[in-house]
Amino acid sequence: MSKQASNARQVLVTGIQTTGTPHLGNLAGAIQPAIEASRAPEVRAFFFLADYHALIGVWDAAALRRSTLEIAAAWLAFGLDPERVVFYRQSDIPEIFELTWMLSCLTAKGLMNRAHAYKAAVADNEAAGPQDDPDRGITMGLYNYPILMAADILMFKAGRVPVGRDQVQHLEMTRDIAARFNHHFGEKLVIPQASIREEAAVIAGLDGRKMSKSYGNTIPLFVSRKQLHKLVMKIKTDSTPPDEPKDPDGSSLFQLYRAFATPDQTRQLAADYRDGIGWGEVKKRLFELLDAQLAEPRERYVELTARPAEIETILRAGATKARAEAAPFLAELREAAGFTSLGNS
Repeated sequence: MSKQASNARQVLVTGIQTTGTPHLGNLAGAIQPAIEASRAPEVRAFFFLADYHALIGVWDAAALRRSTLEIAAAWLAFGLDPERVVFYRQSDIPEIFELTWMLSCLTAKGLMNRAHAYKAAVADNEAAGPQDDPDRGITMGLYNYPILMAADILMFKAGRVPVGRDQVQHLEMTRDIAARFNHHFGEKLVIPQASIREEAAVIAGLDGRKMSKSYGNTIPLFVSRKQLHKLVMKIKTDSTPPDEPKDPDGSSLFQLYRAFATPDQTRQLAADYRDGIGWGEVKKRLFELLDAQLAEPRERYVELTARPAEIETILRAGATKARAEAAPFLAELREAAGFTSLGNS
C-alpha cells in the first residue's frame, strides 16, 4: 500500500443535502456518527453542506438558503467543532466542480444507467402509463449525481466515507470512477471504503418507509417538545395485541429507539418486546429518549439560527481551509491529465 493511501485512511468525508429541515434520519445516519468519529485524534474530518446536490430538486432560492442555514445550525448544535474539522459549503469549492467534469469524461454512461435513483425515476415514468420518453422530467443533475458525489469524496482523499446502506452503490461507483482515472493518469486518487453504522443504516419514518423528506414522513430534529410527542405517537405499528410477544427486529419503532439508545437500553426494550410490551409504552419510551437527547441541542439551534452571520463566517473559514487542500491537488490532477504549460512538456 502506498504512503498516500495509508495516510488517506485517516480522512473522513461526509455531507448532507440542503433540501429541507434536518430530521432524525440525518442525525442518526450522518450527523451523530460523523461528529463522534471526528473526535478521534487520528481522524481528519471534512463535513459539508451539499447545496449543489440540492439544486437537483430545490429550485426555490429562499428555500435553499433557509435549508443551508438550518442544516449548518444542526451540525453545530450537536457539538460539531469547526476548529477541529473542515466544515464548508460545497458551492464554495470550485475545484470540486472542475474535478466533476474530469471524472465525467472518464465515466461510462452504462455505469450511470445503473444508478438506483435514475432507475427509480425511469420506473416511475413507466408505471405512470405509456409514453414516448421514459426519461421525461429527469434532469442531467439527477443522472450525473453519482459523479458529483465522487468528486466530493475524491477531492479530499477520503479513505472511508460514512454512508447508509442505501448509499453503498454510490460509493462503489466512486471506487469504479477513481480506478478508471488512475488507470489512465497514474495512482492519483485514493480508492475509498464505505463505513456503515449498521444500527442506523436506514432509519424508518412515520409510515415505516425510509425516513425521507421526499416521502413526507420525517420527524424534524427541532420541533417543540409537544410536537415531538405528537409525531412519535403517529408512528405506524402493526395490529399485534398489547400482551402478545413482538419481534423487535421487524419494528420501525424499535429500530428508531436503537439508533439513539445505549446498548443496555436496547437490550432491555428487546426483552420487553418478547414479553409483550404494548405499542403505547414503546412510543412513550421512545419519546422520552428522544426528548432527553434533543432538549439542549434544540436550545442551541434556536440561538444559532438567530445569528446567521456567525454561521456564514464559520462556513467561509471552512471553505478557506478546504480550498487550501483542493487547489494544489487539482493542479496535480490537471498536470497528470495533460493540462499544463506547453513550456513544461
